Amino acid sequence: MTTGNSGLSARLLRNPVHCLSLGFGSGLSPQAPGTCGTLVGVLIYLPMRGLDLPIYLVLLAALFATGVVVCGRTTKMLGCHDHGAIVWDEIVGYLATMVLAPRGWLWVLMGFVLFRLFDILKPWPIRWLDRQVRGGIGIMLDDLLAALFSAVSLQLIAYLLESYIE
Repeated sequence: MTTGNSGLSARLLRNPVHCLSLGFGSGLSPQAPGTCGTLVGVLIYLPMRGLDLPIYLVLLAALFATGVVVCGRTTKMLGCHDHGAIVWDEIVGYLATMVLAPRGWLWVLMGFVLFRLFDILKPWPIRWLDRQVRGGIGIMLDDLLAALFSAVSLQLIAYLLESYIE
């Protein structure tokens, strides 16, 4: 994965496909574009957290499928697999992390930290998937797996805290 966004122009945001894949411009950040994209995910999550679970999951699936298309197209245009400026996968990954998260700002923050850790460290099999699967589906899948690791960790922490408090 190439990090950073050197040489990319904000003019890319005029194209709706690239605007989405670049996280509405957050991926153009010169520092930590993935973290900036995840912050956009937090902003999108806040109004979504009140949705009924089936609606949340359908919306999440639609955002994932959209990501496969838009990230694939931006990758082809940039000529680089999973360029650091492509952050739609971080946005959707954070939303997937928070599917069954407990309510409250502590959990919003903890989900953010856990997702960033798993996305950056890429423990096996996340790293393997990142290296083996190309195109839009590859870009989206490794972050979906990082989200699964994050969501399970979040649930485990919530369970342990609840058990400790009782």
